[in-house]
Amino acid sequence: MALGYRFAEYIPPEDSKPNFETLLKLFLQLVTISSGDVAEALSWLSSLDKQYNLTSDEYGIGDFIEDLKRKGYLDENPQERGSFSLSAKSEQSIRRSALEEIFGKLKKGTQGSHATPHTGIGDEASTDQREYRFGDALEQISMTESIRNAQVNHGLGEFRLTEQDLEVTETEHKTQASTVLMIDISHSMILYGEDRITPAKKVAMALAELIKQKYPKDTLDIIVFGNDAWQIEVKDLPYLEVGPYHTNTVAGLELAMDILRKRKTPNKQIFMITDGKPTCLKIGLNYYKNSFGLDRKVVNKTLNLAAQCRRLKIPITTFMIASDPYLQQFVEEFTKVNNGQAYYSSLKGLGHLVFRDYGRNRKKSF
Repeated sequence: MALGYRFAEYIPPEDSKPNFETLLKLFLQLVTISSGDVAEALSWLSSLDKQYNLTSDEYGIGDFIEDLKRKGYLDENPQERGSFSLSAKSEQSIRRSALEEIFGKLKKGTQGSHATPHTGIGDEASTDQREYRFGDALEQISMTESIRNAQVNHGLGEFRLTEQDLEVTETEHKTQASTVLMIDISHSMILYGEDRITPAKKVAMALAELIKQKYPKDTLDIIVFGNDAWQIEVKDLPYLEVGPYHTNTVAGLELAMDILRKRKTPNKQIFMITDGKPTCLKIGLNYYKNSFGLDRKVVNKTLNLAAQCRRLKIPITTFMIASDPYLQQFVEEFTKVNNGQAYYSSLKGLGHLVFRDYGRNRKKSF
């Protein structure tokens, strides 16, 4: 006779209040949303503590701040006591936190482990085997299979190993890739009550940390584009903010192509995260802007660069984090001209799409 289950009211243990590690995760989220403003993030944390009782009489927000300083997460301004900035340790922790949040906990792979369709005298053994060919390296010979072939072909009476008996293990070439990630920081990235820039920043930080851990021989360059385009460092991502800008996609693409032109890697690609159409060009020292509809002058210049990237074998993957139907026609045309990829992604699924395409493109020989 089964006894079944007996349920009682759950009473959490007294030590269930968030400790330093749990408060740290929340703080890193808040400091990302606040674009690196430590004071604002701590103010939000205090408000959340007041509302949800995050701390206790034994461990308060003041204790947490002291631990942040003691453990090297915050640097205090010696000229202005009580004024803090993020340390390099915090910036790295934010990237790792973004990687875990978006991509999950990934096991570190072999350096340069980007498979290509090519085999031969490569860098890493595969599961495929074939007959010996002149020029194959001795270390490629599979002795077990070769001896078995000799026994089958010549019998067991007198052991004889010929060239025709030899089998070699195929090796796969490993390749490197250079990626430029373009992030739209035009004003529309925070319009209509939707924060689109924070998920974009998190994806960039997660991708940077992924490459550092799993593909250390790859390069990742990050550029932002509004009225103009400029390159930023990975460590600058937590502080990235949207500006009162239009969308100069042309400037972003030109800068991305300049960067990739200097890279000597065989595989090159551009990822572009945006929520709108191109609305701006820079002609000389002046800006040509038009936010109403699709301006032919701006669109044609953008499509010309897409075609140029295609000729240079630089695919562009566009992640459109907006669902406006009238934008789809432009994105589809842009993608067709470049022979790239396009996704109309929600903010929730953005990171998984970027990760999937980065991994998929590792296996291509562009």
